[in-house]
Amino acid sequence: MSTLVRASAAASGIGLVISLVALAVAGGAGFLAALIGAVVVVTVLFSGALVVTVVADLMPAASLMVALMTYTLQMALLALVLIPLSLSEWSSRELDAPWLAAAVIGGALVWTVAQVVLATRARIPVYDLPARTPAQAPREGVSTAAEGGAR
Repeated sequence: MSTLVRASAAASGIGLVISLVALAVAGGAGFLAALIGAVVVVTVLFSGALVVTVVADLMPAASLMVALMTYTLQMALLALVLIPLSLSEWSSRELDAPWLAAAVIGGALVWTVAQVVLATRARIPVYDLPARTPAQAPREGVSTAAEGGAR
C-alpha cells in the first residue's frame, strides 16, 4: 500500500507543479485544466493499482490477468472522461487543452516512474520457507556443524 500512496503523492506533486506553472503562464483556464487533468489521472491510476494490489494479495495467480484487464479499463476510462470533456462547449471556453494534456501526460509518466522505482526497491519475498516444527529446530547449545573433520 505504501507504493500506491507514494506514487500518488509523486503524481499529485507534479500535477500541482504543472497547475501552478499553468496559472503563471495561461491564467485561470490553464490552472483549471491542469488541475482537472491531474485529478483525473491520479484517480484513475490509483483506483486501478488498488484493484491490482488487492487481487495480488488475495489471489496471486490471477494478478497478471487482472493487471492487464485493469490497464485496458484504465485507458478506456481515461478516454471516456477526457474525450467528452474535450468536446464539450464548456471546456472549449473555460479550459486550456494543452495544459490538460500536459497534466495527464506528466502525471502518468511520473506515476509510472515512481511505481517502477518503488517496486524495484521493495523487499518482496519470492517464496515462503516452510515453518519449522519443534523437532526440526536446533537445540540451544548444540552445534549442527560437523565436528573434528567428520564428513
